[in-house]
Amino acid sequence: MNGGPGLYSFGDEERKELLDVMESGHLSRYGSEDDPAFKRKVATFELEFASFIDVKYAVATSSGTGSLMCCLAALGIGAGDEVIVPGYTFIASISSIIMSNAIPVLAEIDESLTIDPDDIEKRITPRTKAIMPVHMLGNPCAMDRIMAIAKKHKLHVIEDCCQAGGAAYKGRRVGTFGDIAAFSLNVFKTITAGDGGVVVTNDERLYERAFGFHDQGHKPNRMGVEVGNRSIVGVNMRINELTGAVALAQLRKLEGMLATLHTKKDRLKKALDGLPGFKWRTINDVGGECATLLTLLFDTKDRAERFSAEIGGKPLAYSGWHVYNNMEQVLNKVTASASNCPYDCEKHGTEVTYAKHMLPKTDAILDRAVNISVGVVDKGLGSGFGINIKSSDAEIASVAARLTGILKAL
Repeated sequence: MNGGPGLYSFGDEERKELLDVMESGHLSRYGSEDDPAFKRKVATFELEFASFIDVKYAVATSSGTGSLMCCLAALGIGAGDEVIVPGYTFIASISSIIMSNAIPVLAEIDESLTIDPDDIEKRITPRTKAIMPVHMLGNPCAMDRIMAIAKKHKLHVIEDCCQAGGAAYKGRRVGTFGDIAAFSLNVFKTITAGDGGVVVTNDERLYERAFGFHDQGHKPNRMGVEVGNRSIVGVNMRINELTGAVALAQLRKLEGMLATLHTKKDRLKKALDGLPGFKWRTINDVGGECATLLTLLFDTKDRAERFSAEIGGKPLAYSGWHVYNNMEQVLNKVTASASNCPYDCEKHGTEVTYAKHMLPKTDAILDRAVNISVGVVDKGLGSGFGINIKSSDAEIASVAARLTGILKAL
């Protein structure tokens, strides 16, 4: 079964919350506070998620992509604005910027497989408005360095936490460092409601704008239709009570799931420590990562490919729309032109073309990187082989033995 730890952990708690909604007959996230049959699952999830992350505000949305778009809209990022984003991320990080009529500026990653802080400053121009660090594969970015760069250049920071729900960096949950942050509840994430997302922030104005963008411009009103002036032109990215019910049950399991993932990853990793031909990817906060994947960085591309063939997979360079080289909908295209840019594009340099192998450091790392699943089983992410959150000690030992044999034989 492909999916994240939340999918593997689906059980009686989710069924109970769903049945609660179904028996109530109230499916919309909105309802009367005076009606005891209205269960407030979405509103409760938002409040509990904000408390878990330790922020003031949270808005549940229909997807992680939608959450990113809400973040960009809340900050007023649009035509001609540049947003620095890593070239290794899911396509949604880049497409959300494009759909906001802004310009993604691709940056290199380092051996943490997250954005390289040393490369960020090289990408800053007078048009740069924000940095979008992506906590890729559950590994928190080096947020202290990124925030220092943002402060120096007076840039916004949008944290893409879609693959890192529950992760922390130096004692703080990811999503609390930047101006605003996005999470995903997709089936491959740490917790899931099938689909869905969350926006979090400590800024009341950004919360109001993000809420408005997700619900036709309405100001925050958890229980009914807002009457009065709208805060922003918006769309419909609301979730319903059924989705909120599942998300709520999953959230209440998250702390326990993270602890289990760390235990299982440590057991598998220790069994492979010291074997030749590879090293582990850099984890920016070992205790704070989600521990959903075990990533090996081989010393050569050839060794990575031979190892991958033995486990029925491929190095991360081939992992679909997580790698800019594979994003055919973006490659060899421009993200701004005279027709949609308010500036003289030729004069201001706002046209950006994307081409294969434009990020040589990223390419070299991904050519040598291979994922083993711990909590996220996803062939599209390059983690089709390994263990899952339900794997027994015997299953972990069996996988470790097979991997050990392959590594020794390379």
